[in-house]
Parts: sequence; structure tokens; C-alpha cells
Amino acid sequence: MRRRDFIKVIAGSAAAWPFTARAQQLALPVIGFLNSASPQPWENYVAGFRAGLKEAGYVDGQNVTIEFRWAEGHYDRLPRMAADLVRRKVNVLVATGGLPSVVAAKAATSTIPIVFTTGSDPVRLGVVASLSRPGANLTGVSLFSTVLDAKRLDLVRRLIPGVQLIAVLFNPNRPDHASHVKEIQEAARTVDQQIHILLASDEAAIDAAFASAAQLHTGAMLVGGDPFLNSERDKIVRLAAQ
Repeated sequence: MRRRDFIKVIAGSAAAWPFTARAQQLALPVIGFLNSASPQPWENYVAGFRAGLKEAGYVDGQNVTIEFRWAEGHYDRLPRMAADLVRRKVNVLVATGGLPSVVAAKAATSTIPIVFTTGSDPVRLGVVASLSRPGANLTGVSLFSTVLDAKRLDLVRRLIPGVQLIAVLFNPNRPDHASHVKEIQEAARTVDQQIHILLASDEAAIDAAFASAAQLHTGAMLVGGDPFLNSERDKIVRLAAQ
């Protein structure tokens, strides 16, 4: 090969290399990670997620790409984020952070596999057909933590015998908010316990809820299971201590 032809080949290869590398990067399978909360409270969970992927042979940036979407407690952002991941043509959609993420993911696609985690009953809420045969494109894990509201109420009553009024804090933006309010009210009526429902979907509302609880002279506060309220647990504990 003549020197001039050799230089042309090398120059052409150098120019083509960035495009080739980029094409290989884009060819990596993509995992869409949708979460209704903020990244910081989920650091340990994300670390566990990455560790589990690594055990299965997948490392982010090497042979798989993870696209994270965090709603930071603004549940109204989830449908747009889920739609964005679908347009990104992710290979699988991981919906975490409770029912709001699951609902948004299910509405966004009926073909991309969805793996979810939730504390609610996915069958009762129509997310899957059954626990043994979820059907469609969804599967996942339910902790059934939200069905324990009545048990939490009983625990508070045992810890504080004779408590007259218990405040119950819920996030009204949860898709199943109304059912949880109904369940805790029925549980309170069963044991003849007076409760007061307080609602909060942002930090200012949490401050207002505690101010209201103080004015009502509540003896305790029960915080409903919710991704946003869980992410604000440090603030809630601080306000309770004050």
C-alpha cells in the first residue's frame, strides 16, 4: 500500500471511530427506572438494585444503560416521565416508589415489560389480574404495607393508653388515597377511637398539618404509607420532636 493510501485509510478510520463507538453505546439494552420520590432517600435501594443487576451480569455503562426518572414527590410528573421512557424505547421499565409510579407506567405502555414494587394490593387496585398470574406486561412485588394502617392505629393506642385524639397524615395525591382514609376511619370506629385526618402533598402542607395537630391537642400522629411522606421522614420526625 502506498503511503498516501495508508494515510487515507487511517484518517478514515479515525473519523469513523467516534460514530462506531456511539452506535455500540446506543445498542446497549436500556432499563428505565421510574420513581415517584427523590434520589437521596433511595440511595441505598438504588445501590441494592445495581448490586442485583451486577449479580445477574449487568453493569451500568458497560453492558446495560439505566435511565433514571425521579418525580421528587410531584406525582403529576410521572405520566410525562413514563411516556418519555417509552419513547426512549427502553427494554424494561422498572416502576418503584409505590402505586403512583406503577399506575403511570401501566398507562404508558402495554408492550414493554414492567417490573414494579408497591405497598398496596395490586389485584384489588386493578394493576394485575392475580398474584399468581399477573398477566399483561406487568409483574412485581407487593409489600402490602398499606393494609397495615389499622394495625398501626392499634399499636399507637397500645403505646399511648387512653389517647383521646390521634391525627392521621395522608398524601391526597395517592391514587388509592380515598380507600385508605375509609379503612382507617372504619378501624377507628371499631375501637371507638377519635381520629382527625390531615392531608399533605408538599413540605408546606406538612408544616400546616403539624400546626393543625398542635391546635387540636392531638396525642399522637399516625403517618400513612406513602413515597413522598417517607422521603420527608426526617422533617416529620423533627416537627414531631418540636
